[in-house]
Amino acid sequence: MATQTNIPELTTLEYIPYINEDGNLPQQYQGKIGVYAIFDREKTLQFVGYSRDVFLSLRQHLVRQPELCYWLKVETIERPSRKILEEIEQAWIAQNASLPAGNGENKDKWISPINAKALITPEEQANYDNPIHDEMAKIKIIKNVARRVEADILKQLEARGLQMQFRFNPKLKEEGLLDLKS
Repeated sequence: MATQTNIPELTTLEYIPYINEDGNLPQQYQGKIGVYAIFDREKTLQFVGYSRDVFLSLRQHLVRQPELCYWLKVETIERPSRKILEEIEQAWIAQNASLPAGNGENKDKWISPINAKALITPEEQANYDNPIHDEMAKIKIIKNVARRVEADILKQLEARGLQMQFRFNPKLKEEGLLDLKS
């Protein structure tokens, strides 16, 4: 557990599997305040973040970037302190020698809902652009695009052995966005 003067070196912390042998995320971080580093399959640092509930943040990152979430390093603190959390986050990024892509040019992919509209197929786009469709028909098409992207993500996570159930916010699907329901 970190204190203001005691920022752990990222290299000294143990790697934790993102999805454990039971097919779950690390439950010990549920409701915990802390800083976390996310690594890909080769243990290359992809993103450093902090949260008032590390577990909920890890769930969101997993569905947003499933191909980049394989390993974790986590440091928790007892009381919420944005100053301490930011100090640890910045120290870990500095220790990495280069800015992780998830904290730079790809940050939006890690912290924002998935924009399923960006993944629309040419066939879906042609259907959407069809002049005979009214606004309700277009919403339905976008919702179906979001459902297809959601199914692809869930299939990918299932293939990795994930046993947890995720539920996406149904209201956001109408806008072509995917984000987990809290």
